[in-house]
Amino acid sequence: MSRPVQSTNISLHHLRAAVVAADRGSFRQAAEFLAVRHSALSRSISQFEHLVGVALFDRSTGGVAPTPAGRTILQMSRMILEQFDTLVATGRSSGRGEAGRLSVGFCTSISAGNLRASLAEFRKRTPMVTLTTAERSRTHLMDAVRNGTIDVAVVPGRRTLSGQTSLPVWSERILIVLPKDHPLVTCNIIHWTDLHNETVLLSQRDPGNDIKELLVSKLVANEGRPKIERHDVSRGIIKSLVSIGLGISLVMEADIGANFSGLVYREIQDGSGSSRMGFHAHWRENNENPALARFLDLLAERYPSPPSDDG
Repeated sequence: MSRPVQSTNISLHHLRAAVVAADRGSFRQAAEFLAVRHSALSRSISQFEHLVGVALFDRSTGGVAPTPAGRTILQMSRMILEQFDTLVATGRSSGRGEAGRLSVGFCTSISAGNLRASLAEFRKRTPMVTLTTAERSRTHLMDAVRNGTIDVAVVPGRRTLSGQTSLPVWSERILIVLPKDHPLVTCNIIHWTDLHNETVLLSQRDPGNDIKELLVSKLVANEGRPKIERHDVSRGIIKSLVSIGLGISLVMEADIGANFSGLVYREIQDGSGSSRMGFHAHWRENNENPALARFLDLLAERYPSPPSDDG
């Protein structure tokens, strides 16, 4: 009756000693490589052979060579060691935020602008992190941060929910979107007061609410205030409606990168210059994802000064 293999007593030390000995063809050279005494390495390999119940090496004065059974054991040993080394490397990388997963939510275009540049830089710095994105309304994004569906939301405004915190990042100019034959197209700069009696089309998806509040605050008087129409459609559909002359719209600066036929963008100003809206990164206070910490560090590095915010 064969003796049961005492596999639970086999350690990585046994595997590594045997693999290095096979690579070097000598116990002595393997001991030097591993910085251990020759006797200690020889004893470790003998223990390994005893535990698996088979000789791993043919020994001679010229060195050592794997036996047929030893070649199989050594091949499996290499696989185990490689997997273990990968496990350790992955764990260390994940702990530093260099690997893992990060989910970023937004409610404005990422075809251009600061968010796109920030995500590109994060991808460059942490290529092992799986990066996912989600475009939702601001309300849905903040709920997703709270329930852990996403790690961080980059949205206009600093309003947070209980248990969340935020970091001011950048600000973007607010632009007016006009059909190409609109009278205001002839103006390089448009003021809020120029929007009297216009129909402003906004998506029910944020940052529509923030822009609506800003629009109302800039035009305090009710007389001649623009008519605001809210549509339960995407920003792309809003632009389609503008292009056929149903009204004008307001967008953030990053939307310039999303070209649309038949539209013209113009900067909108008030008495102090360009009208801007500040963006903040929002995350749950108890989110311990190391990849999130790396992303927040990148944002703090790229945008050290609080944004100007008219909203």
